[in-house]
Amino acid sequence: MASIFTRLINGEIKGEIVHQDEHCAVLKDIHPQAPVHLLVVPKKEIQSLGTARLEDQLLLGHLLLTAAQVAREQGFDETGYRVVINYGEDGGMTVPHLHLHVLAGRPLTWPPG
Repeated sequence: MASIFTRLINGEIKGEIVHQDEHCAVLKDIHPQAPVHLLVVPKKEIQSLGTARLEDQLLLGHLLLTAAQVAREQGFDETGYRVVINYGEDGGMTVPHLHLHVLAGRPLTWPPG
């Protein structure tokens, strides 16, 4: 069965897509943890960063560059943002489909969590 992200990208489930290209989509998170909380999701279903393969190298770089592009386009690159990839239960991963969280719109403290 397709992941919830694939179903969102395919329009099977309602969601807000703010950017899309041939490799990925950027979605608004339905449970935002900051005023801006976007998810950069590859269209290829990769379960997690730990299951990515060498053949996914260009795609992984594309996801990071897309996060930066959307930050510029949405205007929060000047004040700053955070990009996070959760991995595993202890890392906070809840959907088994690799995705990047892009958080912005308020000061983000360190350490997180």
